[in-house]
Amino acid sequence: MDYSLTLDGVTKRFGAMVAVDHISMAIPRGTIYGFLGPNGAGKTTTIRMVMSIIYPDEGQIRILGEENAEAVKDQLGYLPEEKGLYKKMKAGEILAYFGRLKGMHGPAARTKAAELLERYGLGEWQDKRCEALSKGMGQKVQILATLIHDPELVILDEPFSGLDPVNVELMRDVILQMKRDGRTVIFSTHVMEQAEQICDAILLVNKGKKIIDGPLATVKAAGGRAVMLDYDGDGSVLRGLPGIARVNDSGKQAEISLLEGADPQEILGRLVGHLTIRRFDVREASLHEIFVKAVGGKADA
Repeated sequence: MDYSLTLDGVTKRFGAMVAVDHISMAIPRGTIYGFLGPNGAGKTTTIRMVMSIIYPDEGQIRILGEENAEAVKDQLGYLPEEKGLYKKMKAGEILAYFGRLKGMHGPAARTKAAELLERYGLGEWQDKRCEALSKGMGQKVQILATLIHDPELVILDEPFSGLDPVNVELMRDVILQMKRDGRTVIFSTHVMEQAEQICDAILLVNKGKKIIDGPLATVKAAGGRAVMLDYDGDGSVLRGLPGIARVNDSGKQAEISLLEGADPQEILGRLVGHLTIRRFDVREASLHEIFVKAVGGKADA
C-alpha cells in the first residue's frame, strides 16, 4: 500500500516527561485520518515532529517517501493550532504571500488567491484588511492559505477549535472536498464526534501512548453495542438497568453502553413508565465511549 505518512516507534521527551511514547502509524494516500485524544495527549508534539519543527529522540518518520519534511515542504499544507493572520495585510495579499512561500510565482499566486476567495464566498473581501474579517472569515482565509499551492498532504492541528456551528460545517466541507480532490488529510482533535463524522481511519492517543489505531469501521465494530436515548424525566433510573456497562447521561440524552448479551428490549421495557422516551436507537458505541472504555474511564482521560 502507498502511504503518505509513516511513524515507526517515534518518541519525544522534554526532560523527564515523555510527551510521545513509541508511536507507530501508517496513513494511506487519499484518506482522511483523525489524530485523536484529550488535550495534552501528545497530538501537537507529534505533528510538529512530522513537520520537522522539532525532531524525535527515537524512531523514524517518513512523509511522502522522505525522512524530512523539508524535502517535500512544497507538497505539504499545514495549519498550526496557534492560528493567526497579519492583520494589516489584505486577504488577497496574504493568500498570494503564502503561495509564494510555497514556491508559486507572483502572478500565479495572485490569480489563485482571487479564485479561491471567490469560490469560498470571500470575493468581495479580497481587498479588505484581515483585521476587518470576522473570526469565521479569518479561519476560512487561513485554510485557503494552507491550500493555495495544491498540497498533496494537508495537516490541520485542531482545525475546529473555537468555531461556531456554521463554521464547523464549513471546515468539515472543506476537508471532505480535499479528499475528493485526491489529497490526504490529517487532522487532530479532542472532540470525538467531529472525527466520527468524516474520518476514514483514526489514531487514539492518551498520555503520549497509542491506545487504538485503524479504520474507523473496524474500530467501531470492535467497540460493542450501545443504546442512544433521548428522553424527558429523571435519568437516575438509567443507573439501575440490567446489562449495562456504563451510562453517559447528559440530562436529556444518554448513551448506554451494553454488556455482551444484554437485551435492549428488556431495557426499553424497564424504562417505559419512568421516562418519556423520544428516541431509542441500538447501534455501535460512539468513539467517545470507545475511548473512555479503552483508557479505563479514568477522570483525567
